[in-house]
Amino acid sequence: MNTKKHHLMISCLMASLLSVAGCDQKQKEEAAAPVAQVEAKPQASAAAEAASTATCSGTAPSGEMTPVRIDAANTTRTEAGLFEGPVWIKDSLYFSDFTFGNGFPSRIQKLNADGTVTTAIDDSGSNGLAVDNSGFLIAGTHKYKSLSRYNPDTGERSSVAEQYNGNVFNSPNDIVVAKDGTIYFTDPGFQRDAAPGGQEKTGVYRVAPDGVVTLVDDTITNPNGIALSPAGNVLYVTGGGEQGVLRAYPIVDGVPQAGTDLVTGLVIPDGMAVDCLGNIYVTEHVERKLRVYDPQGQQLAQASTDANLTNVAFGGMDGKTLFLTGAGAVWKIDLAITGSPY
Repeated sequence: MNTKKHHLMISCLMASLLSVAGCDQKQKEEAAAPVAQVEAKPQASAAAEAASTATCSGTAPSGEMTPVRIDAANTTRTEAGLFEGPVWIKDSLYFSDFTFGNGFPSRIQKLNADGTVTTAIDDSGSNGLAVDNSGFLIAGTHKYKSLSRYNPDTGERSSVAEQYNGNVFNSPNDIVVAKDGTIYFTDPGFQRDAAPGGQEKTGVYRVAPDGVVTLVDDTITNPNGIALSPAGNVLYVTGGGEQGVLRAYPIVDGVPQAGTDLVTGLVIPDGMAVDCLGNIYVTEHVERKLRVYDPQGQQLAQASTDANLTNVAFGGMDGKTLFLTGAGAVWKIDLAITGSPY
């Protein structure tokens, strides 16, 4: 997937992180509820399959980029709210659409190939979305204070992870799924009031393919965005509010080690994405900014929008369209590079 230069950059980053952080972090484990099976199995994303087998090529963005608002996706709600969790499946963009009302009611919308927007799943209770290796939607569902699996074709739901240390989560937010099926997710407190209960701290979690839930980090205030490097050997997390950070965790034998801050000084960093060369695309919520960093944390490019930003994802039929979600809006930027397979 990656060029020789990219392998060298990732190796240097991992060596630096490991020398600073060490590899002796202990993590608590607890078995999650068994994963229910959904009978109807959707077809896996063609774009994801192509990205996972094609050689990475293209040019990273630089300088100032100009997002284009997709008018057809403008919110039709009268209540204030946000679009979140964009993910490209087959030929469409899926995203959560929730309001700030009681319980943060949410639905999953679908921006179709013909430019129309339809409701794929009503009352999903979701925030962040990802797609697993079988083409199912993995959703951070504040309504259930858990991770959920949805069949995007039928809307059928099953549970992925419900508890840690005997308690439900706060409000699972952003998600990334590794090649082996391991799921990483953030659990801030933004929609904690959607349902009773929660964790004592906000945290980052790992759900192993066998359902075991492990705490990765509970030292970031309201961790938010999450992503993997193209090789799957570095986990990235944003969070920290107005004194926000982008933190990188080297993954050794499938387990994230202690992290090191790659970028500091971010203002309320939100969701992010990674391209096939390992460059990291980070949104700053109230700043209405998208910033692009190389794997060493040096800024390459940026963009501004006309509403608060929440998240970003690669998509399009060639995998080179960057979609941004925010306060009742979706934007796109045409790039010369594809996204990471994760």
